[in-house]
Amino acid sequence: MGKISQMEPRGPAETPGDMLTAIIRTGAQQILAEALEVEISEFLEGYKELRDAEGRQRIVRNGHLPSREIQTGIGSVIAQVPRARDRDGGPEPIRFHSKILPPYLRRTKSIEELLPWLYLKGISTGDFQEALASLLGEDAPGLSATTISRLKKSWEADYDEWRRRDLSGQEYVYIWADGVYCQARMEDQKQCLLVLMGSTGAGKKELIAVLDGYRESEQSWLELLVDLKRRGLQVAPKLAVGDGALGFWKALRKVYPQTRPQRCWVHKTANVLNKLPKGLQAKAKDALHEIWMAESRKEAEKAMSAFAEIHGAKYPKAVDCLTKDREELLAFYDFPAEHWKHLRTSNPIESTFATVRLRTAKTRGCLSRTTALTMVYQLCRSAQKRWRKLDGYELLAKVIDGVKFVDGVEEEAAA
Repeated sequence: MGKISQMEPRGPAETPGDMLTAIIRTGAQQILAEALEVEISEFLEGYKELRDAEGRQRIVRNGHLPSREIQTGIGSVIAQVPRARDRDGGPEPIRFHSKILPPYLRRTKSIEELLPWLYLKGISTGDFQEALASLLGEDAPGLSATTISRLKKSWEADYDEWRRRDLSGQEYVYIWADGVYCQARMEDQKQCLLVLMGSTGAGKKELIAVLDGYRESEQSWLELLVDLKRRGLQVAPKLAVGDGALGFWKALRKVYPQTRPQRCWVHKTANVLNKLPKGLQAKAKDALHEIWMAESRKEAEKAMSAFAEIHGAKYPKAVDCLTKDREELLAFYDFPAEHWKHLRTSNPIESTFATVRLRTAKTRGCLSRTTALTMVYQLCRSAQKRWRKLDGYELLAKVIDGVKFVDGVEEEAAA
């Protein structure tokens, strides 16, 4: 069993909350030690048949490495990684490397996500240690201002390398676009974050681009899309999903004219409802829901016509807002039904940025564009690890090959 350091008592001033945290932290150390023991046991089991020149078991236990302090969301946890020894030695000895606790790990991933959050909240580098003390224990060891500055520079380099990466041979079947306005104060309040996500042919969702732009202008989107194409993204996506911001659609037609547009139903619903009295909005929302949840394009168009007939006389602006984008709103019917839930809205971006957007109206300081972009990129990169594949991703190959779908069903099957 791995060694577990004892928690030092905090004295009579310790509150019940502190005691509970200490108990949880001690339990975490116990679980970590047990997991490491299982890991080393499985490693040794895999080499138990090996023998050295004297006939002895070649790979054996050899104590522990020096203890390490790991920063976690519940405070510091002490851990010791078991060690193995290869009795045979030689130029390439067999070594044990823990996957649970890799060499030099000093912070858990939750902390890696916390630091960008605090930056976006307006915490200055010099105040990080104080801000983290309540979360990581007294003095937040290992997270000094110097360490934070070093991490920041490393993250900036990561973002710069990522935004310049070669995209040759890459292909995205679907893309989702949105302009995200964070409440953090940046150098120019007219700036917003232009975000592009995509689905590969294997159904994996990926972050394609995060860039700041002047509001959601055509020029800003054009610069982003032209840069992607210049770096090798030559194949046009089959479908692009986004809200009604004209800048993106105008830029898309210039760079990838073959890509079909699909307007986001969440944004469209909000825009239509804003043009109706509050007393009618609940019922109208249900009627709009019937359109984009219809089983076929014909049923959707019928429901749209009914909405126009009911509200056209009194609220022509609401009806025009809906019907002027009829084709763009119903484009998803020409793609596999299994993909509809992913294509009717820009939710892949919205759900990610629900955790990235700031809840505060003001931050203590003005963020530079580089800092804001870097921190948002770090949070998105963490979120990307949890993104699910598209449902029915095996059908993407047919979409790439140009197979025609009618009301979500392959045309030959539909016939």
